[in-house]
Amino acid sequence: MKAMLCTHYGPPEELEYSDIPSPTPGKGQAVISVKACGVNFPDVLLIQDKYQFRPPLPFAPGGEIAGIVKAVGEGVTNVKPGDRVIASTGNGGFVEEAVADAGRCIPMPANLDFDVAASFFTTYGTSYYALKDRANLKAGENLVVLGAAGGVGLAAVEIGKAMGARVVAGASSQEKVDLAKKYGADEGFVYPTGKLSREQQKELSETIKSLTGGKGADVLYDPVGSDYAEPALRAMNWDGRYLVIGFAAGDIPRVPLNLTLLKSCQIVGVFWGASVARDPKRGNAMLRELTDMIGTGKLKPYVSARIPLARAGEAIRMLMDRKAQGKVVVTM
Repeated sequence: MKAMLCTHYGPPEELEYSDIPSPTPGKGQAVISVKACGVNFPDVLLIQDKYQFRPPLPFAPGGEIAGIVKAVGEGVTNVKPGDRVIASTGNGGFVEEAVADAGRCIPMPANLDFDVAASFFTTYGTSYYALKDRANLKAGENLVVLGAAGGVGLAAVEIGKAMGARVVAGASSQEKVDLAKKYGADEGFVYPTGKLSREQQKELSETIKSLTGGKGADVLYDPVGSDYAEPALRAMNWDGRYLVIGFAAGDIPRVPLNLTLLKSCQIVGVFWGASVARDPKRGNAMLRELTDMIGTGKLKPYVSARIPLARAGEAIRMLMDRKAQGKVVVTM
């Protein structure tokens, strides 16, 4: 079978399109004929050896797949050959056939296409867990989302709106802000890119305060980090919750902790993947809630690009260069 492999750490252009043996399922596993694989920011980090985990080389990137069960191993009863499923794999998804723990496979709604099914496990799971469990977002609160047109950001906009929040979307271009508004944002603003001056940081804080009626953010969703973190934290409301999602801008920020004291606000970490690993029952329940909302049209994941497996490196490059809007999917 064909696979796109990381044989050494480096840029996505150096991934290798290769032939490898088809897998066989072990105990508690399923082999899935992959139809689509979602691309996420951890894939950018994994191939450069910058992520928290380090799969042994060579490995295939791609942590969420949708496809058809081909075979199951000993003890598997929740899925069977022929089932359409969505699965979280961590990595190993840029292949024609992938192995997944059967416990991390969930049924695919009959009315979903494979590309959409492979586009929400990580992004919508992260955002739902962040807003529901970590932030306890309440109807009527001001939710400010940075990186609002990216995969997790757009999911946060849509989920936040569905939860009854007033959503303010920040992004690096007007085109991206317009996309976020299409997906439910009430207000939007364009922020500068690159290294921010102190004046630009101050302006960012004032913009957030202005668009939240002078109160500041009750919940701030930040997958960007770097120079955006401190001004965003300065724009928190009293008793606000600042959600640390990731660091797409590159640098892990250092912020003055006295700001949390002055505003009685919280800095809250969000690690969806580890949460699911620690509490699979809870994680699967949340994913089933999401699939129900997507299956009924309450949520509508946006797939902006579909890249064939042989060009899968291009999909990672789109995320690396922050050119992706919504979700990018690799198709088989």
